[in-house]
Amino acid sequence: MKPVIVVHGGAGRIFKEREEGSRSGVIRAALKGYNILKEGGNALDAVEEAVVVMEEDPHFNAGCGSVLNEKGEVEMDAIIMDGKNLSSGAVSAVKCIANPIKLARLVMEKTDHMLLTDQGALAFAKAMGVSEVPGEKLITERSLERWKKNLEADSNPQEFQKDLGTVGAVAVDHAGNVACATSTGGLTNKRVGRVGDTACIGCGGYADNNVGAVSTTGHGESIMKVVLARLVLYHMEQECCISPAAPPDLKNEL
Repeated sequence: MKPVIVVHGGAGRIFKEREEGSRSGVIRAALKGYNILKEGGNALDAVEEAVVVMEEDPHFNAGCGSVLNEKGEVEMDAIIMDGKNLSSGAVSAVKCIANPIKLARLVMEKTDHMLLTDQGALAFAKAMGVSEVPGEKLITERSLERWKKNLEADSNPQEFQKDLGTVGAVAVDHAGNVACATSTGGLTNKRVGRVGDTACIGCGGYADNNVGAVSTTGHGESIMKVVLARLVLYHMEQECCISPAAPPDLKNEL
């Protein structure tokens, strides 16, 4: 099968001054994943490495570009899934980890679990030899400015959600195996401990060799209401489109 990879840098608007950097970032991510596939690599490695590129690019709301929670800290979620056997790994509300997507893969391959969160995920990362990074190294000037602005009495945090989004990738390799990977810093000024759709299997991503692979982005709570990633694949199975019965706020996100 001809290998293919598709990446996204998040839903929403992109300000003019950030267009070039954002476009360059997704191109580099796509090329990183595609080069793995072109050399005979598997879909799982391709989507992981593509997402790593975006986690390390401050233009995106993932890794070092993540938005801040209500306390001014970075808390991140990520998921990865192998369509060959439905294996999946995820982490949520993790801090001080440069590449949450890599930790999610370790959860998938080194534990009997699918999701680890917060301190449990951090303890697992230490056990796996994953280095912590100082939390401030993940905070960009832009994220800090947004956080401060949202603390003002007349601010509207929802307005800033329109130009920030989760990143992700889906791929199919030479063997016909598919995979997905999704990573995010979540919502700006979110409550401490808030976990959105990204880390939830079937919401932030889903991959099944019999159908396809999906990585979602948008308003997490709306996505979770309908388990969007799995819903998309269900409609692909039915040779149908997105259900007209989807909640109005979800329709606006798609």
